[in-house]
Amino acid sequence: MRIVSLLPAATDIVAELGRLEDLVGRTHECDWPAEVASVPVVTGEEIGAHLGSREISAAVGGSHQGSALYTVDTELLGRLAPDVVLTQDLCDVCAVSYAQVSAAVRVLESGPRVFSLEPRTLPEVLDSLRVVGEALGCADVAGRRIAGLRARLDTVRERVAGLPRPRVVAIEWLDPLWPAGHWVPEQIEAAGGTALLARPGEHTTPMSWQVVLDARPDVLLVLPCGFTPERTLAELDLLTGQPGWGDLPAVRDGAVWVLDGPAYFNRPGPRVVRGAEVLAFVLHGVEPPEPVTGAEARRIEGTAR
Repeated sequence: MRIVSLLPAATDIVAELGRLEDLVGRTHECDWPAEVASVPVVTGEEIGAHLGSREISAAVGGSHQGSALYTVDTELLGRLAPDVVLTQDLCDVCAVSYAQVSAAVRVLESGPRVFSLEPRTLPEVLDSLRVVGEALGCADVAGRRIAGLRARLDTVRERVAGLPRPRVVAIEWLDPLWPAGHWVPEQIEAAGGTALLARPGEHTTPMSWQVVLDARPDVLLVLPCGFTPERTLAELDLLTGQPGWGDLPAVRDGAVWVLDGPAYFNRPGPRVVRGAEVLAFVLHGVEPPEPVTGAEARRIEGTAR
């Protein structure tokens, strides 16, 4: 079976199911696991990756709209002749849109099956493994993987049970400020925190800095969509320069963290479970079997417990 993944989370799922040998095409943003580096790239982006939060927001709200942010190499897609194309219909800004993929597939002679993943909650994220597993003919493997991921989540919940639940704000974009919704509130709750400013499954909207000040979070998580921790740190002055920054309980108590958003929080794939494990460490010092690294969670310099 020949698979093209047009969604980084779907590539993660293909890897989780042990089917990377069947992956013949991917997006330019698919970066895990390392083996996918040799897989042909069938997408590109219309705005530069070097742009900052302000410039990207302006491009999204200005001359580029949704799927126009990305391009699909239809000629290469045709040469790859996929049997299955995995895509999404959840966010046109985060990845190639379903409409764009459908248009590209219509001109192909191979007539691949297209599966769109649209999870909004943590259970739905795990259920995506079932959907892909059935599409790839490995439903039994998917079932075992889902059971293992659920067991890890249960372990996290058990280890934080009965501990004080800090009030947590998670920020998904820096300018404009945007709270992290969808499955992130559930990750926070599973890790022993109380999620503020967003409900499970919610597609959030921009907020003012005053909303953050009024929430007075005990912990502030910074995990911008698509930004590596290094890129986030380079733009952190968009937060630290805000009026009243030093008055936030999270800042005073040294509980401001930069996390790897693309790896564990922005993408609806199996690694969201690792994200919950990372959060249990951040919120309560609970170490998972595989210790949390500085690349996964970094306390902001100048704040310390």
